Amino acid sequence: MESSDDGDGDRKTVQVASIALFAIILFCACHKPTNTIPQKVKVSANSSTQTLVLNDIKKKKSKKKKLYLTFDDGPNKGTQNVLHIAADENVPISFFIVGEHVFASRGQLQTWDSLNIAEHIALCNHSYSHANNQYNRFYQSPEIVVNDFKKSNDTLQLRNRIVRTPGRNIWRIDSLHFTDIKSSTAAADSLQKAGFMVMGWDVEWTFNPKSQSVSMTADSVLKEIDHAFAKNQTRQCNHLILLAHDQVYAKPDDSIQLRRFMQGLKEKDEYELSLVTEYPGVGEMQYNDSFVVNSVR
Repeated sequence: MESSDDGDGDRKTVQVASIALFAIILFCACHKPTNTIPQKVKVSANSSTQTLVLNDIKKKKSKKKKLYLTFDDGPNKGTQNVLHIAADENVPISFFIVGEHVFASRGQLQTWDSLNIAEHIALCNHSYSHANNQYNRFYQSPEIVVNDFKKSNDTLQLRNRIVRTPGRNIWRIDSLHFTDIKSSTAAADSLQKAGFMVMGWDVEWTFNPKSQSVSMTADSVLKEIDHAFAKNQTRQCNHLILLAHDQVYAKPDDSIQLRRFMQGLKEKDEYELSLVTEYPGVGEMQYNDSFVVNSVR
């Protein structure tokens, strides 16, 4: 009798255990963890949010106004300061080089070598002779003008075809045509026919030619740029080219103004700084097999 009672007890224990196990399985099947669906929703939401943020960044960047900082007449005493400040501030800049200035002294030749190994800059043609500062006589002969720019291009082995005329604000880029002094029209047209893209400027950072010091503070130039964009006073909508002269920044006080200017630009979220090789109408057209390819970044 004792063995029979023990068997019944064991069977009852097994039955209770089976029922309990079945109840647990049934409970788990009917009650999935409550965090499963929210986790999936959360992942999907994050993915959508990331996509929206990326699209917003792209859209915001595409709406930025493009600004091109250009410096004429180098290499000279101020060129190294301009290059150093731009590198410090991580700002892309474009130099328009006078061929004759490269070979004027050992120091200027060394500066030219520095420009050729620098990053985030463009080197462009500002003629060989700078018209010897005799602008009216220079532009009377289109042939002389074209040959002067060709000499600079060949001597310096420039890679792009972007040029700026000395003493004149002239534009010949694709269909963009403008000549500030009409007597220079024939020379400007000849440059374009010779394969050059002539680039002028929208805003100038003026200086005192006697003291070789800036005549505008950094804040004043920033306001001029803001005004030009606001009033659509640029050759290309939402694109502005600033003209400066690097010889002006040889002095500490003027160099400080240049640094403040670059810092002020970077604080303006609506602007994007670029090289002139990215200006509308330039693009891939800046290169030509007939030009020597060697030095420009």
